[in-house]
Amino acid sequence: MNMTYKNIPGGVCAAKGFKAYGIHAGFRKNTAKLDLAMILADRVCNAAGVYTKNKVFAAPVGVTREHLKGGKARVVICNSGNANACTPDGYDTANACCKAVADMVGCAETEVIVSSTGVIGQSLPTEPLFNTLPALYASLEASENGADLAANAIMTTDTQKKELDISYEYAGKTISLGGMCKGSGMIHPNMGTMLGYITTDCSISSGMLQKALSAAIVDTFNMVSVDGDTSTNDTVCVMASGYAENEEITADGEAYDAFYGALLHLCTLMASAIAADGEGATKFLKCHVYGFSDKEGARVLAKSVIGSSLVKTAIFGSDANWGRVICALGYSGVDFDTAKVDIAFSSPAGTIDVCKDGAQLQFDEDIAKKILLEKDIVIECGMNCGSEEATALGCDLSYEYVHINGDYRS
Repeated sequence: MNMTYKNIPGGVCAAKGFKAYGIHAGFRKNTAKLDLAMILADRVCNAAGVYTKNKVFAAPVGVTREHLKGGKARVVICNSGNANACTPDGYDTANACCKAVADMVGCAETEVIVSSTGVIGQSLPTEPLFNTLPALYASLEASENGADLAANAIMTTDTQKKELDISYEYAGKTISLGGMCKGSGMIHPNMGTMLGYITTDCSISSGMLQKALSAAIVDTFNMVSVDGDTSTNDTVCVMASGYAENEEITADGEAYDAFYGALLHLCTLMASAIAADGEGATKFLKCHVYGFSDKEGARVLAKSVIGSSLVKTAIFGSDANWGRVICALGYSGVDFDTAKVDIAFSSPAGTIDVCKDGAQLQFDEDIAKKILLEKDIVIECGMNCGSEEATALGCDLSYEYVHINGDYRS
């Protein structure tokens, strides 16, 4: 649908019926870093979630996946600094945190969404949460910038908080959506070490909310790659309070299409923010594959290019090395005619064609360099065998990425 979206303030508190806050609880050694966030709904919400496809997943992922089978949630609790993954007591810890939160806010344990992010393989202490939960809960009511603090509290190696919020009009009602997310490294298609929380005041059933979220991530969060590593902790959840008082969406139709379009738009903004803030990134990178025979094949081709370390390093060096691009297309596993491939690089400085029908074009290297020195780069791959297209999101690979991950635990 052709909808107009307005930017509104508030992050996860932009939608009616939600409060949020973040504090330093002690999961991280640096006392200047916030490390515990809560999002609380005024009432039980319809809810949905999607999770990492890594067979090794953190205990909070398993607990939240089980909780959201009922399609209901009231509160999100998330710590940073420790992933609570691959530890013998992980589930006991995650469940203890859920019980403490449920007792504090007065809801069922199954209505708690629990997440962790940080170092893998270290037991998560519960004392920081138990000791600071009363203060965190009490601060929800008093704070005017709670969403901002919550968005900061879920960050790990992120260089900036990621909050997005939009609204749209439908059938005389204003429907708002807000989101916060984190992610900078260990990010690869099929969700990376990204956590995303979306709130909406739309009235929509749990089933249709799950349908919308599952569809929206396919071309947004699942099309992001920073470094080729799929994390153990990825979770994206959405809660719907129903305070917009629209007629409840319970089936496909125009109202569902309008909501799905807004959710897709928000998820695109969130995924782009994660890709642009990749660890050590100096450039935001897109690969747009167009003119292909089928949608899924176009997605795989785009992700193969965006996930290539050699492509990423070429972009970091502002080198128009299109051979690395066609190489990445070639090992994607997707069948295509190499003699039909066109490749171009574009940025705010212009566009330059570098490959036509699978062979090099003569191009001005100085112009190409000027284009690739920009912060936002698009690799255009024309496959010339159909009408389907897909876009993958990522960043360049710099010296700083190695520095960050070489001493991540220390």
